[in-house]
Amino acid sequence: MKKLLFVLILFAVAPTAMAQDPNDVIRSASDQLATELDGRKEALADDPDALYALIDQVLLPRFDRRYAAQLVLGRHWRNASAEQRERFIDAFYGSLRRRYADGVLEFDQEKIEVLPFRGDLTKPRTTVKTMVPLEDGTTVPVNYGMVKRESGWLMFDVTIEGISYVRNFRTELNSEIQATSLDAVIERLESGGSAEQTLADE
Repeated sequence: MKKLLFVLILFAVAPTAMAQDPNDVIRSASDQLATELDGRKEALADDPDALYALIDQVLLPRFDRRYAAQLVLGRHWRNASAEQRERFIDAFYGSLRRRYADGVLEFDQEKIEVLPFRGDLTKPRTTVKTMVPLEDGTTVPVNYGMVKRESGWLMFDVTIEGISYVRNFRTELNSEIQATSLDAVIERLESGGSAEQTLADE
């Protein structure tokens, strides 16, 4: 269920370039993903490479990978070399894609209720709120952080029931970096291994 919720929000907020209203961004991107998935879910389930390509097509132009990676690394970003930063950006995005790819196949745009926008569009960052109904009849509040760039609004964080994925990953990776090293974490993310494996190798 967490995978599905993350994907519902992640792709719902994927903005189109030059969109002025973050809520309109959400609706248009949700339509795009629904169109791309129409009649293809079974084929994509059997073809991970095609599924990854679809995720890249919809998400990459609209997700601020560098900013998200910088927030996740926190203080370690300042001490990282340019090469380490670029490797981490790619490795972290790849890890997110692998972790949540299966949830893309369960995407249902009708499950997303976009709440009226209450933010300030003149500021560089804003929050858009939605509600996602669950099968038991309850609803889950979700917020996602968006940052304004020259190309339009880009997503950088998702918060489900008060839990931010940026903060979660920052806590997880900070402990791992302290126990091992930034290079070890990057290599683990690149290989698709688990944090437990990295710590066991030390």
